[in-house]
Amino acid sequence: MNTSASLSLPAAIRAPGRSLAAWWQATPLTLVFVLFFLIPLGLILMVSFWDFNEYELLPDFTFKHYLAIFEGCSNTDEMCVTFKTYLSTFKFSFLVWLITLVIGFTVSYFLAFYVRSSGMQTLLFVLCTIPFWTSNVIRMISWVPLLGRNGLVNQSLIGAGLIDTPIEWLLFSDFSVVLAFVHLYTMFMIVPIFNSMMRIDRSLIEAANDSGASAWQTLWNVIMPLSRTGIIIGSIFVITIVMGDFVTIGVMGGQQIASVGKIIQVQTSYLQFPLAAANAVILLSIVLMIIWALTRLVDIRKEL
Repeated sequence: MNTSASLSLPAAIRAPGRSLAAWWQATPLTLVFVLFFLIPLGLILMVSFWDFNEYELLPDFTFKHYLAIFEGCSNTDEMCVTFKTYLSTFKFSFLVWLITLVIGFTVSYFLAFYVRSSGMQTLLFVLCTIPFWTSNVIRMISWVPLLGRNGLVNQSLIGAGLIDTPIEWLLFSDFSVVLAFVHLYTMFMIVPIFNSMMRIDRSLIEAANDSGASAWQTLWNVIMPLSRTGIIIGSIFVITIVMGDFVTIGVMGGQQIASVGKIIQVQTSYLQFPLAAANAVILLSIVLMIIWALTRLVDIRKEL
């Protein structure tokens, strides 16, 4: 009687020490999360409601910074600066996401299904990571002597007789910004997609082939759905990084292209911390909504 009753008890009741040990194991990560994520976010939110002058921050509770951000946006004749800036940021995020997704999926597909040797897979994967062995700034600056007016690309095209005058839009333009972003962040798309593809049961692909499915049908109906988790994780990485980036846009855009991250950086440099904090809160809210929408497409915790 007592034996059967004890077997029916939940594990947490029969072994309270295990539950306590689990809480202790989670404590360090919880402290890191609170100290380096929740508290800084709370401080940014608090400062966004403060006032300021030329010399100091003034603790207060005012919405005027949020109203200043959207000042003039009620005018239907012309798009306000804030909407133009967010539209530019969304444009870069979408273009970079699309290009990195195509490149990342293609590279991952080749490594996972066309390279049979695990040693060769590792070697090629390490080769993909070589650009990450150097600083982001160095990788950005390396494009300047290639794409500049007197750079290698223009000089080669002129020397080949393909153009008469240098191409101006290769550098300090939307093109150079997108190119630098793709160069910097494609690896963030390759890694999760490759990891998802390596977990696909190869017998499913063989079954699709035995059923008469073409290569495109197998790719669309088998491989892509099973790689969905990696695609979503890579998309979250790329979109969130690009949305808040200001260094790449500043360097490759020649300080001429606006983005939300660049505006926050400029406001911070002019010591307009409450206004920058308000912009940061709005940007964070939009990014969190994008992440929430992406995570609705797949249960990442279940799939990983």
